[in-house]
Amino acid sequence: MRAPVSRRRFLQSTAAGLSALAIPAISRAQLATQPPPKPAVPDQPSVTAPVPIEVNARPLPSFDTRDRSHVRFGNLDYRSGLILTSWFRGFGGLSGLRLDAKGERFIAISDKGSWFTGRILYRGREMIGLDDVEAAPMLGPDGRPITARGWFDSESIALDGPFVYIGLERVNQLLRFDFSKGFTRSRAEVVPLPPAARKLPYNKGLEALVMVPKGFALAGTLIAISERGLDAQGNLIAFLIGGPTPGQFSVRRTDHFDVSDAALLPSGDLLVLERKFSLLEGVGIRIRRIALASVAPGAVVDGPSIFEADLGEEIDNMEGIDVHVTPEGDTVVTMVSDDNFSMIQRTLLLQFTLVE
Repeated sequence: MRAPVSRRRFLQSTAAGLSALAIPAISRAQLATQPPPKPAVPDQPSVTAPVPIEVNARPLPSFDTRDRSHVRFGNLDYRSGLILTSWFRGFGGLSGLRLDAKGERFIAISDKGSWFTGRILYRGREMIGLDDVEAAPMLGPDGRPITARGWFDSESIALDGPFVYIGLERVNQLLRFDFSKGFTRSRAEVVPLPPAARKLPYNKGLEALVMVPKGFALAGTLIAISERGLDAQGNLIAFLIGGPTPGQFSVRRTDHFDVSDAALLPSGDLLVLERKFSLLEGVGIRIRRIALASVAPGAVVDGPSIFEADLGEEIDNMEGIDVHVTPEGDTVVTMVSDDNFSMIQRTLLLQFTLVE
């Protein structure tokens, strides 16, 4: 559904200021065209226990706001999309997303230190809503919400079996949660970072995390990419944490794009989601494909853009990306947006098929 022109102009004029898990079935989220009466639920998951919430989903029949028949965008074919809303005021700010192998169960994080877990509902290949959604605060080593320590923003997420890694941007911390010990009730363990990672710019820190699985040369390595920490050549600083060859490398920065997330294709290539905001050029996003084989300590990696979009398409502040493969063999790319808890922005969940 095309957003009002006034809102799109407002976004353009203010762009420079925008900065396989088992999940218990607790609640029902339903597809709805109108919000239900406001329920009596907490505004934020400020207590330590998860709470069930209702998330409403409105479909996006097309990605191109000017031509509904337009399906191919670079190397991606549009599958479906949802506009997500909730009366739960802690819902929003989604900055990372990880799906199970079926593309159904999800773990999402908000930049205010919250977990959101649940299930995507499908009709055929199209998403139609969310179900079993819960919200919970991320807990620190002491069992209190991490926000009580002033730990913001939780911007990046990676999975390694039962372990969930979270990058905190403003304080340049890396946390690890063992979901076998209480799922979202598990407590964080602080993971040591390279000294250079601790010195990344305020609010431009670790924006993308990818764990390299078995079968690849970098197996066991956590790839961490900064949003806009720049090296001496103006490229984006990134790290190989753990694994066989830990160290620092760079991602070539071009056209003023910053990194917002990354995901690993089954082939081993990295998909790097990027965005830019400026008064002159407005809002834009793109995805670059980077060969994992090129990633090594001291390297400057680059790759072609396979997807680009602007406010002529149904985008917002796209901050999360993940990949799964359907039983039919389609490689599906899922993206989610961070609405910054703003009334003029939207939480979008978008899916595309990668065309090789």
